[in-house]
Amino acid sequence: MTSWYRFDPAGDLILQLHVQPGARQTEVAGMHGGALKIKLAAPPVDGKANQLLEKFLAKQFSVQRKQVTLISGAHARHKLIRIQRPGADPESLLGK
Repeated sequence: MTSWYRFDPAGDLILQLHVQPGARQTEVAGMHGGALKIKLAAPPVDGKANQLLEKFLAKQFSVQRKQVTLISGAHARHKLIRIQRPGADPESLLGK
């Protein structure tokens, strides 16, 4: 993947993320290698960080939480996320 996001043939958005759990606040922190870095104000325990990530992305893309799916990386910092019918341009995350 040359970019941190792409659209699949169905029009769903696929994001390549580098996640940092245990941060002071949840926010987009720019780029990390070829992935978008997101800091999460949740510990990496019992799936709390993944739950917060899904909730955060649902809000950023104006979709319901059930439209955000973790494809891979449930127990890793590098994650692939699918967002069905996103309501915002992924580039807008970098401007926030």
